[in-house]
Amino acid sequence: MNDETLTRTTLLGASSDAATRVFTTILTRSPISRTDVSRLTGLSQAAVTKAVTPLVAAGLVNDSLDPTPTGLPGRPVSPVAVVPDAVVALGVKVNVDELVGVATDLTTRIITSDRLPLLSHDPVAVADAIVAMCDRLQEGLGGLEARLACIGVSVSGDVDSDTGMVRDSALMGWRGVDLGALLRERLGVTIVVENDVRALTIGEHWFGVGLGTGSFAIVTIGRGIGSGLHLNGEVVEGAYGVAGEIGHLPLTSRDRLCACGRRGCVEAVAATDAIVAAVSAAHGRAFPIGEAVDLARAGDSAAAGAFAEAGTVIGAAIASVVNMIGPELVIIGGEGVANFDLFEGPLRRSYAEHVFGSADRCRIVVRPHTFEDWARGAAASAIRSLVV
Repeated sequence: MNDETLTRTTLLGASSDAATRVFTTILTRSPISRTDVSRLTGLSQAAVTKAVTPLVAAGLVNDSLDPTPTGLPGRPVSPVAVVPDAVVALGVKVNVDELVGVATDLTTRIITSDRLPLLSHDPVAVADAIVAMCDRLQEGLGGLEARLACIGVSVSGDVDSDTGMVRDSALMGWRGVDLGALLRERLGVTIVVENDVRALTIGEHWFGVGLGTGSFAIVTIGRGIGSGLHLNGEVVEGAYGVAGEIGHLPLTSRDRLCACGRRGCVEAVAATDAIVAAVSAAHGRAFPIGEAVDLARAGDSAAAGAFAEAGTVIGAAIASVVNMIGPELVIIGGEGVANFDLFEGPLRRSYAEHVFGSADRCRIVVRPHTFEDWARGAAASAIRSLVV
């Protein structure tokens, strides 16, 4: 990080609440007029100008764009916009078998990306691999390397984003792993360790479907069943760092053992490993998920039944979330949506059976997310930590 980048990050970290609201609005809605910033933040135009001036001086905001007509009498307005490459962030998604990393600008536009196999779940080995990934991503930044200001790392499970402690990750086999401390010893910038679904939700909140949406939920289907919640304009973090753990709602039979060690969880039926286990048990030999999908599409009753059961339980879980928080929208994502045709019918029927009253006006949409999108969410969580 050079002196210019340090000045920019220091300014963002020391900003008043009003200045933070102004910068966040410009960041997520560029280009935008000062009048619209005033309207969206509830601040006076004088307060907006006061907040914008040091941002322009630091090179974070550009106020020299060409005026744009408004269609109303009077002079065209002069918009302001964030300078995307004023600051660079890295995002790393920790998967069971690989790391996926991206380098992004302030708007989370991906500059470069990379993948590394993960050969061990030992925390020190994973930290070493994350450092190696960050080194590789920085090599791809060229002249922007000096603008690196923050790194976000997302991991499945119960994560304390304030400290970087992974309290419990069933997929990684971790309990009480201080991943943040392991990384801060090695990397010289701000480190944010975040739950992977919450990081994805932060990315959608600022730079995706959540922009302009008062409330939404993301439900991810794949190796785990996760949920991120966005309510009243904010991503829900939970008082103790746990919120939206839809995969561990007790909606199935107690004879179904979850990877977390509890019984009756949604994941015990609907996670990829649970589906594979059901199909393998029915046929007396191990099946990878790809073959299980092929069998289901070919009409195999055991495979089709496993996906149908998963869809039914996920539908009930989504209805539970919608009944409790009343979002405008539920986005279904994750690697499992590649096979959503096998889930969809049972899921939507189960959802319709359990959703209550006018909550059924909530829209359910499918949005495929690549693992680069997940890593981009990790970068967004790091950028958010600089700004908020």
